[in-house]
Formats: sequence, C-alpha cells, structure tokens
Amino acid sequence: MNWFSSSSTAIPCLNRRRFIQYASILVSSSIIPACTNQNQASTSSSGLDKVIFGTNWLAQAEHGGFYQAIATGIYKAHGLDVTIKMGGPQVPSGTQLLIGGAVDFFMGYGADAINAVVQGIPKITVAAIFQKDPQCLIVHPNTAKTIADLKGKPIYISAAANIIYWPVLKVKYGFTDAQKRPYNFNPAPFLTDKNSAQQGYITSEPFAIEKQGGFKPVVFLLADYGYSPYATTIETKKELVEKNPDLVQRFVDASIKGWYSYLENPQPGNQLIKKDNPEMTNEQLAYGLQKFQEYGIIVSGTDANQGIGSMSDERWQSFLDSMVKAGIYQPSVNYRDAFTLQFVNKGLSYYQQKGTGVN
Repeated sequence: MNWFSSSSTAIPCLNRRRFIQYASILVSSSIIPACTNQNQASTSSSGLDKVIFGTNWLAQAEHGGFYQAIATGIYKAHGLDVTIKMGGPQVPSGTQLLIGGAVDFFMGYGADAINAVVQGIPKITVAAIFQKDPQCLIVHPNTAKTIADLKGKPIYISAAANIIYWPVLKVKYGFTDAQKRPYNFNPAPFLTDKNSAQQGYITSEPFAIEKQGGFKPVVFLLADYGYSPYATTIETKKELVEKNPDLVQRFVDASIKGWYSYLENPQPGNQLIKKDNPEMTNEQLAYGLQKFQEYGIIVSGTDANQGIGSMSDERWQSFLDSMVKAGIYQPSVNYRDAFTLQFVNKGLSYYQQKGTGVN
C-alpha cells in the first residue's frame, strides 16, 4: 500500500495515528521479543558506538532532528554511528522493539510511559523533544470559537482516544459519549457534516483536510486545553541507563542538537527523510515545520529556558493528576518511574556552547 500517495493525501497521517495509538497504549506487558539487536553497545570499524533508533512511523518532519543529526555529522561528533529504523503499519510496537533488543532507543509518548509503569515494563523516558502533544480537534470554519463550544456536537474520534484524551475532555468540558462518532481515519464524514469535529495531529490532518476539502479548518490543539503529556520522547531500557549512562547522554545531547539544527536549516535532514521515504513531499515537510513553530510544539512553556528535550517532575505529575481525575489511572501510580531528568535540563546556553548553531 502506498501510504503517502498524492492521490490519497489524508491516508498517511491518519493511518499513522491509529497505528501509533494502538501500538503504544495497548501493548501487552507480556512481550515476546520480536528480534535481537546484536549491535547494542558494540563499536563500528570507525571506532564509533553503534546505535539503532526506532521512529514511530515512516520518515517525516516529526522525525526531522534525528535525521538532521545524521546528515550534519552531529551523531558522529558524539562518537555515535546511528541507524534510524522507521516504523510503519507492519512494524511491531516500539515497546516490543525496545524490550526485544531490536532498537537501543525509541521515539515514545508520555501516556505510554505511564502505562509502562502500570504494566511493569522496564523502559524509561530520558528526554522529551515535543513539549506539546500535537493531538488536536479540527472543525469547520464558524463552527466553534473555543473547544468548549463543541459540547453536544458530533466528534469523530478513534477507539484509542477513549483511554487517552477523551476522558479528560469529558471531565473538563462536559463532553458526553453521545457525541462520539467512530473515526475510521477517513475525513469524508467530517467534510460532509459541517457541524462536526474530528481528531488529528496539528502537523498532518489539517493539511490533508485543506487539500481535500478546499478550506482551511479551525484547529484546537489539545495541549492548550488541559491535555498535557510530553510527546516525541526518547525512551530506552532502564538497563542501558544503569549500565551505560555515557552512551545515553551522548545520544540525548546529539539528538537535541540535531533538533536545534533542523529548526535553523532543515534541508540536510529533509534530504535524508525523502531518501528513506520517497513519497514525502517538500510541501508536507514545510507544513510540519511551520506548525512546530506556530504552536510552540518543540520549545514552549516554563521548561523552554532549559532547552529542547527538557522535562520536569511537576509536568509529569500534572499529567498523571489529570489522567487520575479522568479515571484512567489510579493515584497510587508512581509516575517518577516513567522518566529520569539525569540527561536533560542542561539549559539553552549548554547547547550554544556545544556548537549547535543556536543564536
């Protein structure tokens, strides 16, 4: 199947979201390793430490900084020989790949990190690239001025939304299950019903809807309305953090520098993205980068002065509290087992001094 074909613009990102959400949130704790990475902690002929990083879908702007770190030699400068293993519809979940040893690091998600704690899965988040989750609700022009105006209106959501953001919206805005409509990752029902809303990612679905529907939709970023997990995180096994913290630190530092570089000049990274995913267009890449900046997806909030990748205990606790209030998790969940601040929060000046090109 051609996931990024120009004749079906909406398909790639819509199907991607279904795959990511089901794979990350519903993964079983009784994981059978899919394969084994024999290169973990090994050294290449050039003397670099070999590392495999898994992404959550086919190459796209949401992965730009990681590709940039390869393209510009940032990983090599940190003693790393990094290979990116793309996700996709037939690829096992990130947790399976990570725990099974197929990858050393994986692009994770805040809610899944908490879920791993609940299930006793020994992985840990070591950095958060996206300060805001790109999840959004999309409406027709003149349908609603704020997300609260959607109360009582039909909203197309996926099954996975029921255990992620939907309970939060019910508690905060009085939404009811009677509003829900099954979202099959096809925008046609939304395009037909001008009084409805549908879920999406700020970097993807609005672009597809504008192309297919011929209008610019109104978008409500859920991160601005009480749904506050970190996203596009870097996660690894707890064992690696314990046994080789230097390798983890170098990978985190280099990845963060790659993101600074990508935001400054994305062309090197975009070339590698299109090489891995030839169906990706310049227009889609530019749209994704624009939305990163417009909505403060990567750099925003109180953690911004700590630089890209930053996290805080308060933010993790706040997210858990919102999920407990929505009835998703028990208050006894030890959220601190989901992350470590050991490798981040160095401050913007740290990365300036290390030659990121940041002004």
